[in-house]
Amino acid sequence: MLKILSIIILVFFVHSQSNAQAFGFGCLGLVGGYGGFSYQRYNPTGLNEYIAVFNKINSSTLKNPMNNFGEAKGWRVGVNLFRANITGLILTAKGFYQSLSEKNDAAESFDSGEGHTTFELALKNWGVGLDLGIQLVEGLSWKVIDGALHFNNTTFTSTQSLPDSPTEVLIFKTDKPALGYSIGTGFILALIEDYISIEGAAGFTVLRVDKLRGEDNNYLAYLNDENDTVRNFIESGGFNAVIQINIGFPL
Repeated sequence: MLKILSIIILVFFVHSQSNAQAFGFGCLGLVGGYGGFSYQRYNPTGLNEYIAVFNKINSSTLKNPMNNFGEAKGWRVGVNLFRANITGLILTAKGFYQSLSEKNDAAESFDSGEGHTTFELALKNWGVGLDLGIQLVEGLSWKVIDGALHFNNTTFTSTQSLPDSPTEVLIFKTDKPALGYSIGTGFILALIEDYISIEGAAGFTVLRVDKLRGEDNNYLAYLNDENDTVRNFIESGGFNAVIQINIGFPL
């Protein structure tokens, strides 16, 4: 990913030697921010194996088994740190914060009533990135390459409510942020030139989380063996998409 970002910068500055250059700040040549909806597919091998054990152990009481995970949705907000605009070539640097989550519920039937277990996965990350684009026609730009580095924090929460028992909440987190990256492409449609635009992007995210640690300092383990730590909690990332609104403010 670092090589890709370096190539973007190199292409930009090579091109700049033969073109007039103008510098501005923000997504529209001004100071600007953005916010919108984010979608992420991922491959949680370890988590889904943990769910398979959960369903097997509780098979005699399960009314609705726990479903597998693999699609997270949420939101992203950020700022565009600068935009350097050359005739036919635009380089933008950005920073953002993203919060994604996925939640599933299992229902169990007992003589004394119904019980529920909820698993929730939260993916929260800070990111920095660059994108290189061109203006296709007035009001419409193509982000040819959109790359970003992600510093991911992952939290897994298990909430169990059984008849005649207090609710039990267990929280597991990564020891430190996991580094990942994304690469994609997209389009920007200006609604009010220099002030408001809608942006859509799609690509692929590389993401990996090995183990999660609980508040008792023990790692998340399979329910049938507390000494068998869940590994490859998230083995890989996948397709991602973002749609957002950009708002510019005059200096």
